[in-house]
Amino acid sequence: MQGISVSKDVIIEVGGHALKANITTLGPLVLPVSEQLHFFTNMLFRKKAKPYIPDYKLAFNHACILGASKKVLDEIQKNLELTEDYMEASRKTLERFGNTSSSSIWYELAYLEANSKVKNGDRIWQVAFGSGFKCNSVVWKALRNVGKPKLSPWIED
Repeated sequence: MQGISVSKDVIIEVGGHALKANITTLGPLVLPVSEQLHFFTNMLFRKKAKPYIPDYKLAFNHACILGASKKVLDEIQKNLELTEDYMEASRKTLERFGNTSSSSIWYELAYLEANSKVKNGDRIWQVAFGSGFKCNSVVWKALRNVGKPKLSPWIED
């Protein structure tokens, strides 16, 4: 019987392509006009080999990124130039619960809420990967300050 083997490197590379397609579609909807102009100007007149990556920190106050592994989170952080603050909820969720698939982005949002990090007007980016190397995003805007919830997977009994 013949079979195939898929290495983690291939998964990260293909997942990276799915994420790139997702943020390329999302960017014009969430990035400030100045950042969009910077991106398009760079694309038209690029002399560098490496393309300009828009600063998504200008669009979002928090990020909840599916934490399939530490290596995946490291790659996303490096490629999108995200700070440790943006990665905190994802890393803490992976550390405490492991890879819980797409539900991890909800544990990450609960982490932000349990630590009173979500303030009125904040925009939260949830991005997850699915089967067949799909990638999807949702953006939430807080309509009020979010206090500590009574029930949360982050609150110890």
